[in-house]
Amino acid sequence: MGFCMSIMVKCPTCKKEIVYRTDNQFRPFCSERCRLIDLGTWLEEGYSIPALDEMESNDTTDLPNSDGHDG
Repeated sequence: MGFCMSIMVKCPTCKKEIVYRTDNQFRPFCSERCRLIDLGTWLEEGYSIPALDEMESNDTTDLPNSDGHDG
């Protein structure tokens, strides 16, 4: 007798708890509506990845020289 455990997840958009199933074409969302809301947020640049401070991104003191040595 096989044991099948259901995995419950929260929809990232509406937070409704759903069973995570591979036959749900909208996973990890609960519906097409929630999937499209999330897509719209990405398209409107509502999500972002923090950028490095300009000072940090230009700091090369920790990078090795072309000969492979630090410095």
